[in-house]
Amino acid sequence: MRQRRDVEVREVGTRDGLQSIQTVFSTAAKLEWIRLEAAAGVPEIEVGSFVPPKLLPQMADSAEVVAGALAIDGLTVAALVPNFRGAQNALAAGARKLNYVLSVSEAHSQANVRRSVQESIEDLARIVEFRDAHPEFATVTIASGVATAFGCSIAGRVPLADVVTAARRLVEAGADELAVADTVGYGNPAQCREIFTEVLAVAGDVPVAAHFHDTRGLGLANVTAALEIGIRRFDASLGGLGGCPYAPGASGNVVMEDLVFMLEAMGLRTGVDLDRLMLAREHMANQLRGETTRGAYALAGKPKGFVGAAG
Repeated sequence: MRQRRDVEVREVGTRDGLQSIQTVFSTAAKLEWIRLEAAAGVPEIEVGSFVPPKLLPQMADSAEVVAGALAIDGLTVAALVPNFRGAQNALAAGARKLNYVLSVSEAHSQANVRRSVQESIEDLARIVEFRDAHPEFATVTIASGVATAFGCSIAGRVPLADVVTAARRLVEAGADELAVADTVGYGNPAQCREIFTEVLAVAGDVPVAAHFHDTRGLGLANVTAALEIGIRRFDASLGGLGGCPYAPGASGNVVMEDLVFMLEAMGLRTGVDLDRLMLAREHMANQLRGETTRGAYALAGKPKGFVGAAG
């Protein structure tokens, strides 16, 4: 049984992080990373992506990684899917949650998945219908990203009205969760308050999560702004790995260790043990071949006398 949490943090480095670097982790190394982070208390991990291996060879073993991760008690095993075919493959592999790709920016949608926003919404509806038509997949959660919601490095400004319309239509298509993403790190706290207020209004009972990149150093500031609006689910990556290969200038995610430290210091229970989390980071970093990791907590360590929210 999961312990009580005020905020849920979800690891995306084993997908978002690894797709953006040259090092190709072995299946065993990925699974050890996942095991260590789950042991630290991270409740949900996006373990891979069901895309053609020729496009992202780092994700070629996603079915094997899903199979191994399913053996970890209490872990929600999530996988990114770009289309209907990818969703079918992820379901066949046993993923318990599908994170579907949708970009609000037409330019990024074409670059990333080679289809329009409208076509992407229609594809999500097909995935939901397929899930609902097969009782063996009845408990699988289908979440949809709302990517480039804060701006696009190809097209520039993304109108708030487009973000809200996309969110509303995804809910109508049957999404079980929305994850609003600052894919290229353009967002600021004032923008976060505005966007999440509007998205929550159209999401209704559908949970809304946040996926921030720290490209310009505002990742944790944006987390704080989203917390003020009521968001309680956040994506992050060990060591700040991450970035979209099809979004020029995009760089790493919010650093998982820094996020957990900040939340716990604020008195918000994450259920994550920072000491164990650092063991997972050490394992991850030892696999890298020249790639840079980030994180203030890893450099400075735990303040003297620090006690987490649950302590």
